[in-house]
Amino acid sequence: MRLMHLSDLHIGKRLNEFSLLDDQSYILDEILRIAEEQKPDAVAIAGDIYDKSTPSAEAVALFDSFISRLARLVTPVFVISGNHDSAERIAFGSSLMQTAGVYLSPVYNGESTPVKVKDEFGSVNVYMLPFIRPSDVRRLFPDDDTESFDSAFKTAVSHLNVNENERNIILAHQFITGAAAGGSESVSVGGLDNISAEVFEPFDYAALGHIHHRQNITSEKVRYCGTPLKYSFSEVSDEKTVTIANIGKKGELSIEEVPLRPIRDLREIKGTYLEITDRNFYDKFNREDYIHVTLTDENDIPEAIGRLRNVYPNIMKLDYDNTRTRENRTVGDLADEVKRSPSELFAEFYKTCNNTELSEEQTAYLDEVIKEIWGQ
Repeated sequence: MRLMHLSDLHIGKRLNEFSLLDDQSYILDEILRIAEEQKPDAVAIAGDIYDKSTPSAEAVALFDSFISRLARLVTPVFVISGNHDSAERIAFGSSLMQTAGVYLSPVYNGESTPVKVKDEFGSVNVYMLPFIRPSDVRRLFPDDDTESFDSAFKTAVSHLNVNENERNIILAHQFITGAAAGGSESVSVGGLDNISAEVFEPFDYAALGHIHHRQNITSEKVRYCGTPLKYSFSEVSDEKTVTIANIGKKGELSIEEVPLRPIRDLREIKGTYLEITDRNFYDKFNREDYIHVTLTDENDIPEAIGRLRNVYPNIMKLDYDNTRTRENRTVGDLADEVKRSPSELFAEFYKTCNNTELSEEQTAYLDEVIKEIWGQ
């Protein structure tokens, strides 16, 4: 079975106030072309279909066109909702869509019936878990351990009643411990939403979404395919691909990657104003790319961004790197802050403001508020 694995389309996204709909339309056409060439047996789209829970009409129309054309090339197609999506909106019309071979994840209901797909080795069971929070699982299984994202997800998987003697695939949209973040995805402070990769042991392939950088977690069978486009300048060096998972008989798996080339790339350039406006400099790449410019001139260039747009029409960001900015720059260790829990960070903030520690009563109240905010 050849499974095309996609995720995090984020249709309707804006980057630095630039609409990316045209870029997304182009890259979805590229994905359709790859599907036609590669002839996968099924397609998995692992969440974050849209960039907002209430997507624009244009974003909905684009996904509708894409999924309709995709289903004419490949069936079945499996789609789950991510943390950016409205689970109810993604689930709408699911019964009707199944008649066209498109399976949309329902609002999480704890049910465990997989979709069975046939290939030359028999059946493959496909499980679809939309993005879930501990509160979603606790509502259905109040007697099970659902205190954390990790324990709640393990509880949800345990109720799938997976037969490990058969071949099983799961679609999920969560943050797995060990994943290298760093794109534009949301990462919780303190790692509250981390889930252990061991939960995927019963599965022959876990088609994951949420992390924007393509990567394997522990092994090839637990994989993030990444976004089809770069959605942050922190992703400038990433190569975007379509993942094809070749699932043979029980225990056999290989991964292929098919490169995706955008109509406009994200690019960072650095130099003096005269250097980066010289034809010998900018003729080396596509000036229509989305550009982050860092000027190294010691003095600010009057109306710099307006003047630079004559050369780089899609300039998104301008900053300076010179003696003045280096003296004023303060760099905090964000990595260390992310590792600390929200409770620890707030307690430190409270002590700084009030010159006293939180009381036990205040700490208990704070913990309850944090649980409510994070859906725990």
